[in-house]
Amino acid sequence: MKKDLVIVLAPDSFKESMTGREACEAMERGIKKGNNRITCIHVPMADGGENTMELLVNSNGGKIYTAKVLDSLGRETEASYGILEESKTGIIDIASASGLHLIRKEERNPLVATTYGTGQLIKACLEHGIKKLIIGIGGSATNDGGIGVVQALGGRFFDENGEEIGFGGGALDRLARIDLTNFDSRIKDIIIEVACDVNNPLCGENGASYVFGPQKGATPEMVERLDKNLKNYAEVIKRQFHMDILNIPGSGAAGGLGAGLMVFLNGTLKKGTDIVIEYTSLEDKVKDADMVWTGEGCIDFQTEFGKTPYGVALVAKKYNKPVFAFAGKVGENIDSLYKNMDAIFCIMQGAASLEEALANGKQNLERTSENVVRAMNLVMKTDTW
Repeated sequence: MKKDLVIVLAPDSFKESMTGREACEAMERGIKKGNNRITCIHVPMADGGENTMELLVNSNGGKIYTAKVLDSLGRETEASYGILEESKTGIIDIASASGLHLIRKEERNPLVATTYGTGQLIKACLEHGIKKLIIGIGGSATNDGGIGVVQALGGRFFDENGEEIGFGGGALDRLARIDLTNFDSRIKDIIIEVACDVNNPLCGENGASYVFGPQKGATPEMVERLDKNLKNYAEVIKRQFHMDILNIPGSGAAGGLGAGLMVFLNGTLKKGTDIVIEYTSLEDKVKDADMVWTGEGCIDFQTEFGKTPYGVALVAKKYNKPVFAFAGKVGENIDSLYKNMDAIFCIMQGAASLEEALANGKQNLERTSENVVRAMNLVMKTDTW
């Protein structure tokens, strides 16, 4: 009799349906129904969006704190941040303070939305005496180039008449000068890594405003205005700080926050998946396992360009482990994924509305996992490995 099988479960969240942790639990329930001799190792994943902070804190024995901050529309709210005491590392998600999910659809307006609350979370982390800061920047409601973060940390932005321009991407057309006289000096003493899930430039048709502005509430007219405003922002930065940020990959992430963190906080942009893989010690778990299961809400041709399942698959293939991927929706042109994924399964059980699909995600993932294991049992000609 062969040894019992060990499977690493490393899915991202299935957005609006289940977190990565819940996906792991659903997979294991199905696996155990199909074969209760299988050992499952849970390594929920993220890419810099919602739940990245919680995942990294829980994976490293850290502690989660809360702070009163401003949301993207300037209203007081409570947001969370994490501290890893041993390594003096702070972890925040922009989504916790400045997230799109925090405001109603009819309220969305990237002309006024601010990252100020994210800056307040950074300040809260600094109070713990951190030496390193990880910032997940997925899921923002903003398009302000990160000026809100800088304003919260003491920076000031002026127009030609010497008046402060206020919050939001809609004010950047007036920007003429940046004053960092009172900028928090503690920033220069810490290492900042930015967990980024996209590599879009700051401006242009592939930039922050055109690609992500509409989902944040921008009309076509607003998109054009926001893009011009960010170009002015880039010009002022180039003139004053001699840094050209216009076309740097990732500078357009989170409505230009990627650019702001590079310029004002000396942040290093990294793939969010790579940071999570490092901090969850995924490689150590994969190399001793027999196979790897991953997944997220949608898998399609874009998955190859930095999405979590593909990052997980690359780790698995480094150690020659089979990879199964699961998704609520499997899109077109996925053939190229098979060079690093052995099988891709859609968890839907039949035709359903989006609301039904999201509500039944856990049950569908559990049932699909069970059926996959039952098929594996048949192939192996036994109910154990």
